[in-house]
Amino acid sequence: MRKNIFRILKLAILGVVVFISSSKINIYEAKVTNNNLNKAVDLTTMAKKVDEFDYDALYSAKDTYTGDLTGYVYNCPACTGKLACMANLDLSGGATTYLDDTYGEVRIVASSGNLLCGTVVRFNAPKISSEPVLAIVLDRGVTGNDLDLLSVDVDYAIKNVGRMPITYDIIRSGWETISYAS
Repeated sequence: MRKNIFRILKLAILGVVVFISSSKINIYEAKVTNNNLNKAVDLTTMAKKVDEFDYDALYSAKDTYTGDLTGYVYNCPACTGKLACMANLDLSGGATTYLDDTYGEVRIVASSGNLLCGTVVRFNAPKISSEPVLAIVLDRGVTGNDLDLLSVDVDYAIKNVGRMPITYDIIRSGWETISYAS
């Protein structure tokens, strides 16, 4: 009887082996998408990416100049009402600032051809602001290293700006594109 049990067992094992080898086994790859709006956020990774932005490179002085700062208005007697570097910018509403892609809202200044159009400068002028002033060169009309700050009106230009000696830093030279990530 033992022989019969072994024979049946052998036949059963042989049947299983034949069945497995003759059948096709399909393996499927499951692709899962997560449409859940409450996704987990790795704040440590995000903080590292913010740290990668190099503020020092963005705001560091590339060069320093000394000159006089004066004030002007867009419709002065010798002015055309248009900016030399950006004639399509409408100043008739009293605009004195420009929204730069990199530095945000900055004041508008005129310079000589020594500074390229789009150059961003930083200077201290306590009568104008308690914080350092960021300005962009969008106009011409002065000589040497002087800057002429676009003002809302003549009274502001005379009372707050007047003529003052300043030292200013070049933060960006012209409209160049620079990557500030390290």
